[in-house]
Amino acid sequence: MDFDHLTHVMRRLALDAGERIMQIYDAPDFEVRAKSDASPVTEADEAADALISEGLAEAFPQIPLVTEEQAATHAQAVTTFLIVDPLDGTKEFVQRRGDFTVNIAYVEDGVPLRGVVFAPAKGRLFYTLPDGRSVEEDGPFDKDAPGVQRPVGVSVPDNRALMVVASKSHRDQATDDYIARYAVRDMTSAGSSLKFCLVATGEADLYPRLGRTMEWDTAAGDAVLRGAGGEVVRFDDHVTLTYGKAGFENPFFIAYAPGVLLVK
Repeated sequence: MDFDHLTHVMRRLALDAGERIMQIYDAPDFEVRAKSDASPVTEADEAADALISEGLAEAFPQIPLVTEEQAATHAQAVTTFLIVDPLDGTKEFVQRRGDFTVNIAYVEDGVPLRGVVFAPAKGRLFYTLPDGRSVEEDGPFDKDAPGVQRPVGVSVPDNRALMVVASKSHRDQATDDYIARYAVRDMTSAGSSLKFCLVATGEADLYPRLGRTMEWDTAAGDAVLRGAGGEVVRFDDHVTLTYGKAGFENPFFIAYAPGVLLVK
């Protein structure tokens, strides 16, 4: 893989998709439908998916593509692939809360090596550089020329006073019970893959997810977090989370800064 080219393409497509999403987001109204699993989908999801899928297929025709909005791609058995959630946090989008992202990642041998997470309503852009290190780029964003790139890195956690981030739309009692087993200084909530990015920048130490997620929800944020020195492990046995699983469904997981003393 040419990681320089990959970084350029993923960044540009995320910005293109974010621009299209915001055109719809800022409109007086937009259509919302329910998918077969009862989750919402909007014209923004579909427009962003078409744009990203076309761009990736043109740039990397030999690499399999898995994307949330194309069910036909979910039956593949692959360990090296591109994976996309064109609008992660559709509920946040529909409620106009801003915590939604464009997620694009490259997985090789089950490992999310590179990724981009763009939160267009918040003006935050995170991605891995060709060498695998993660940065946050300062806006305004030029699609062809990156601006100031600030390296991001996980915190040095204090286990007597941890900062925890949890889901905004999928918080439940099991998650609260698990968090209560730690000494928590403060908590924040965020939607979509921004939670991974908050751990990557050191704004949080720990993000547990005790709920159903799919690989397209997590791969890009996982790549950014790994590039910042963080880790993502399965909740049950604390083994590193892998990708290319049957049906692309994740187990419960924990994303954290090394140094956090995980409990079972």
